[in-house]
Amino acid sequence: MSTVVALWKRGLKAFIRNKTGLIFSLIFPFFFVYVFGAIFKNDFIENPIAYMLSGVIITTVFESALNLASSTVDDMVSGFMKEVLVSPAKRIYVALGQLLSAATVATLQGILILVVGLFIGIEFHDITTPIYVLVSMIFIGIVFSGVGLFMATKVRNGQTFQIIKTAVTMPLTFLSGAYVPLSLLPGTLKFVAYFNPMTYATAFFRMIILEKTNLSTAELIKEGLVVDINGFIITPFMTFVVILIIGVAFLLLSTISFVKTDFSKLNRSAMDGNAIWS
Repeated sequence: MSTVVALWKRGLKAFIRNKTGLIFSLIFPFFFVYVFGAIFKNDFIENPIAYMLSGVIITTVFESALNLASSTVDDMVSGFMKEVLVSPAKRIYVALGQLLSAATVATLQGILILVVGLFIGIEFHDITTPIYVLVSMIFIGIVFSGVGLFMATKVRNGQTFQIIKTAVTMPLTFLSGAYVPLSLLPGTLKFVAYFNPMTYATAFFRMIILEKTNLSTAELIKEGLVVDINGFIITPFMTFVVILIIGVAFLLLSTISFVKTDFSKLNRSAMDGNAIWS
């Protein structure tokens, strides 16, 4: 377990030391809050700023968790991963350390935006809500950290990975309801959104942070807090189950893929070439 703790601390230190990245990770999300918040200032959304902030927070957690892949690819290129794996440390512990580090950093970034959000639109009336919000961020951070680690074991070229990451995160983010309510999407894009795991993560998190868990299904539908697939309602419990299944699947896939990856065949020259897929 010392390996897990060491890698976890390493990830936290890298996050704290990256002052520029930390500042931009706080400034950039609020651009979306005010742009989209101004657009949706109507009767459709009760509190557009809080509505948008909830989407921005969970999107930040999602993107930060996926950054695990970027740091893992960097570790492959630098040779750090080889040095770790020649030690007595078991690969399963290395994978767990990477996952927990990414989930923790993702949660911390979400918390930072949440703290700022408390001054500009988000309000908690129930003392237990912050606890549920924190647990939700950790849970979703772990889920998408698994996705990130799986991507890292498949795409091992830094430049190629950045392209793929952008190609993955942009559609998943904008077709999740985080910025634009699903009801406003065209029919084709709405259909695609139903297969987007971020759609369910966003709906689940938004319902908790806006303290709408006690609303009836009809009220949740009206406020766009549940996924309505042509009349079939994905209830909050079902949403949680969907996220859990996705999380378990990718955690298993990422761990198995990481354990089976032959890092001894990776070198700097290989990294400078085309992407290597396994």
